[in-house]
Amino acid sequence: MISYFIFGLSYSFACVVQPGPFQAYLFSQSVTNGWRKTIPLVFAPLLSDLPVIILVLFFLTSVPPEVLAVLQCIGGIFLLYLAFKAYRTIHSQTENNGTEATGYGNLFKAVLVNLFNPNPYLGWSLVMGPMMIKGWSESPKNGIALITGFYSSMIIYSVIMVILFSAAGNMGPRVNRISLIFSVIAFILFGFYQLWAGIMGL
Repeated sequence: MISYFIFGLSYSFACVVQPGPFQAYLFSQSVTNGWRKTIPLVFAPLLSDLPVIILVLFFLTSVPPEVLAVLQCIGGIFLLYLAFKAYRTIHSQTENNGTEATGYGNLFKAVLVNLFNPNPYLGWSLVMGPMMIKGWSESPKNGIALITGFYSSMIIYSVIMVILFSAAGNMGPRVNRISLIFSVIAFILFGFYQLWAGIMGL
């Protein structure tokens, strides 16, 4: 059981530190709204991953690649939309100090970013899914330990990352503006990459 828990801890760290659309969204929100308003967004994977887990575990060996391709195209368009929103935030900073409405709206956006991100599907199809099935077949405690280690550590790692991102946003308007420009570029790059990968997969 301990080995499955440790595997969940280490694999979640690799997922969190790997640059991706969800990390870019957390970065954007952290430098714009601060860590206190952004921390609730780290719980988005708990909501978005549930249908992913059910889908992958149910169709583990037969998930059609076209599904990932369509998700990548939709996710790419959504990321380009977020790039536009972040760009508008840069220009509105001087008028409203760069803040925007937070709460359920941003949490919903965070869930969508992760839901249309192919990484959770790939991670659960290739790594977590087979490990979950193997551990559960040995003992349900192993499966529970794997899930607990993975998501508890993912939340902790993401909270630390949000605090670090927010620190960059608190270093003055100039650094805050540069950070937001970086997030716009990241959204655009990830958006076009996902569109390209999705189109190539169809």
